[in-house]
Amino acid sequence: MPGENLTRVEALTRSSHITVKSYDIEIDVRAASSSPTFTSTSTIKFVAEGTKETFVDAIATTVHSVTLNGEQLDPEKVYADSRIILTSLKSENTLTVRADFAYMNTGEGLHRFVDPVDNEVYLYSQFEVPDSRRVFAVFEQPDLKATFRFVVHAPEAWQVISNQPGVQAHSTEGATWTFTPTPRISSYITALIAGPYQSLSDELVSSNGKTIPLGVFARASLFPHLDADYIFDITKKGFAFFEEKFGHPYPFDKYDQIFTPEFNAGAMENAGAVTFAEAYIFRSQVTDALRERRVVTILHELAHMWFGDLVTMRWWNDLWLNESFAEWASTLATAEATEWKGAWTTFQAMEKSWAYRQDQLPSTHPIVAAINDIEDVQVNFDGITYAKGASVLKQLVAWVGEPAFFEGVKNYFTKHQWGNTVLKDFLAELEETSGRNLTRWSSVWLETAGVNTLRLDFDTDENGVITRAAMIQTAPEDWPTLRPHRIGVGIYDLDHSGALVRTQDLECDIDGASTDIPDLVGLHRGGLILPNDEDLAYAKIRLDPQSLAFATENLSHIHDPLARSLVWGSVWDSTRDAEISPRIFVDLALSNIAQESESTTVRTVLGQLGLTVRNYLSPTNRSETLTEVADAVWTLASHAAPGSDVQFQLVKAFSSFAGAPEHYSTLRGLLEGAITLEGLTIDQDLRWEILAGLSLAGATDRDEIAAELALDNTANGAQAAARARALLPSVADKQRVFDELVGPDSPPNAIVSALSMNFAVSHTPENLEPFVGAYFEQIESLWNSRTYKIAEYLAEGLYPSSFVSDTLVEASRKWLKQAPEIPALRRIVEENLAGVERALRVQALDV
Repeated sequence: MPGENLTRVEALTRSSHITVKSYDIEIDVRAASSSPTFTSTSTIKFVAEGTKETFVDAIATTVHSVTLNGEQLDPEKVYADSRIILTSLKSENTLTVRADFAYMNTGEGLHRFVDPVDNEVYLYSQFEVPDSRRVFAVFEQPDLKATFRFVVHAPEAWQVISNQPGVQAHSTEGATWTFTPTPRISSYITALIAGPYQSLSDELVSSNGKTIPLGVFARASLFPHLDADYIFDITKKGFAFFEEKFGHPYPFDKYDQIFTPEFNAGAMENAGAVTFAEAYIFRSQVTDALRERRVVTILHELAHMWFGDLVTMRWWNDLWLNESFAEWASTLATAEATEWKGAWTTFQAMEKSWAYRQDQLPSTHPIVAAINDIEDVQVNFDGITYAKGASVLKQLVAWVGEPAFFEGVKNYFTKHQWGNTVLKDFLAELEETSGRNLTRWSSVWLETAGVNTLRLDFDTDENGVITRAAMIQTAPEDWPTLRPHRIGVGIYDLDHSGALVRTQDLECDIDGASTDIPDLVGLHRGGLILPNDEDLAYAKIRLDPQSLAFATENLSHIHDPLARSLVWGSVWDSTRDAEISPRIFVDLALSNIAQESESTTVRTVLGQLGLTVRNYLSPTNRSETLTEVADAVWTLASHAAPGSDVQFQLVKAFSSFAGAPEHYSTLRGLLEGAITLEGLTIDQDLRWEILAGLSLAGATDRDEIAAELALDNTANGAQAAARARALLPSVADKQRVFDELVGPDSPPNAIVSALSMNFAVSHTPENLEPFVGAYFEQIESLWNSRTYKIAEYLAEGLYPSSFVSDTLVEASRKWLKQAPEIPALRRIVEENLAGVERALRVQALDV
């Protein structure tokens, strides 16, 4: 099942009666190379008040014994549906559960991976949201904190990492690692990582004088590519920044960072033992965008050690505050404490575009979402929880002032350390330090959904001097809330060198449908008036006609990268909203992308260009335009600065646009060395990108993909080969991928992700039509037979979204009308349907 459920009412009822003191957990993974299961024994000490009955959570293959206060209980009678029912409780209780649990290949619970390079076995845990119960018996909810002491039996040659420092003892049967007890933390941030990981160590001195050991770990076959010195450097800068800003020393005894295989997310904030996806180990050339994102991710997880781990939400409805705070704080730290000074431009280009997209879906929700059960939590790791929340926090900081904000944060950590909180606890500290009443702010920003649109309405005299100015705010019909915003307004004009620079700027507060801005009166309008200059507000912006024409004509001349990003974003929003022809965005991208200096902006715009060409152009024009775009992108790549990031990104983009025979020849030439570009190295990962382009174009086959995999028999190679197979365009090839994914022998999560994410990408979307019916025939049974993460991959990826058509719209609506009430699955289908309907509206403008 996609998650054995726990409701909010059940959880709050349980925590009102139960206080957990400690866990002693013993886990035996010595047979990990041969057995599908491992044995775990949990001894839990807890207090019960006002009740004689409760339950603990466990998703076990076999429960061998349950002992409550010395009395043996019959596992067959007390264990069912992921719960062990406990009755006849005393005030002070001791529970011991011994059970077998399954190793997973889904990235949930205790994940088991076999490295194809050396056949070594690696394990790592991933517990958020409800999956520590896949490894040991536990009260699986964030507000039942306790101390955790782990004892792990493992093979002699393995390293074992957990939240606390550990001591290794050797025996004839292997090694036993005993870890010191944790402080009081939630179960979802406990961790177990084990295997023949290689590591490097360092240390730092915390602000309270305590020495904090640092470790970086990776698989043996990837370890030579790990730039540990840089990771330690960023980590130390993050420690210094956060300890100063938060006014509270690092709360744990060590800080390890482990790069783990087949990881579903980017990283996980396990206390003192953060796990990262191996995509952040660079075995080949990568974009500067990915390098910067790694820095933000490292700092995001470090920020969680305070916000999320030291102080934790009571229930998952405040998950947004954990993630939003970490995202905002990590972007601030990246911009102020590292070499990536343009981090807020990156935030605007990537995070905010994600938030705006999510906030216009039918499934949008208030930042403070109604989380009735843990199934609700799973689908809310989205652009609202992360990106919109962080955007709103950025605006809040601008409103209350950064010094008052951080003083409130300091008081919050001091008052609530090792405890659980709700939103009002955090806002109370900010109200105290800032003197502002945040009740209305919380109501309109956190408790309502939707994104506002801002445009400046103004008049000028014959000389271009502004005589009247007002900011107009609108809201979508379904979410009509008009909100207060702290915004900047910038006036830009060309200087003597031809650069488009800011000549005037101001900040103001706006509210309601129209707000006069008298400070603009008397100023010359310049060439471009940019609402939301400096990107303080969370709102879409629309430029006046003269500013739009001037900005698009001079986009590459805008000196400030953040201002450029705002213009890119405004034109993209107008495209998605079917206000302008998609051709305008295509022309703008091809005319300006090669001059863009910000790597993430380049990456974002190229992705938007791909979506436009494949989904937003009229089918009658798509093939011709695809050829034109591929030609233009290759020309830009050929003339880009040798060895530059933009050259690298343009070559990768060209492989995804190549759709004509002459393009196949170019890709073949790059792959075989007959065509070269100065400064460009065709390393292994770029070979896979080129081969993926040939797959998408139908200019290769499964045999060539298999031959390339034989040359790169690694986990990275297996995932790249799966992607290439999924991109093969024929109906027969798509059918083979579909069958592989829906069959009884599900591949590991990383292969499921690579196959499903690329299944519906196609230059010949008509070949996806046969899968419309197949998708809706299979999806409910797939949802009910897979773990949540695998079911989510399949529900999102197998939807034939590139087949933009009335046929797909009608089939989706029919299924939604008749489908069972599975909220998470319905949401995925509704979101996909909204994307198709939006594409049809934009296509209508492509004339």
